[in-house]
Amino acid sequence: MRGEPRMQTMTQNDDAQGRASEGAGGPEAVFRACLREGRFMIQRNTLTGEHVFYPRTLSPGDGTGDLAWVEASGRGIVHSTTVARRRPEKGGDYNICLVTLEEGPRLMSRVIEIAPEEVKIGMPVMARIVELMGEPAVVFVPADSMEVAS
Repeated sequence: MRGEPRMQTMTQNDDAQGRASEGAGGPEAVFRACLREGRFMIQRNTLTGEHVFYPRTLSPGDGTGDLAWVEASGRGIVHSTTVARRRPEKGGDYNICLVTLEEGPRLMSRVIEIAPEEVKIGMPVMARIVELMGEPAVVFVPADSMEVAS
């Protein structure tokens, strides 16, 4: 997710760059394989142009299978947020949020690198892929911290 994201598409049945095809675990397996490669991919309906997340076999609304994988911009806005409280010895508090991606879909995630109470609705954020509980996951950081880090 460094610099400007490259636009890359692949259809449901492509086996590009050695990834598991849809038949070998479905769209979830493709999504996870892309995350392991360091790429945050979402689907786009090739007929309507509408972006789709969570990965699925059929497009919501029209039920077609005309979905292509595209690399997400990574840019989003916090739509809602809450703080999950836990004891410090268990890792401390963290936030849970809904982020509306620039492309349109919303996803549940976390904003990291700031205190959970500092996450605000309307905050611009940028996606990162990190390891959580041994698996790659999409989390977000405040967009202004990405500008400083660049």
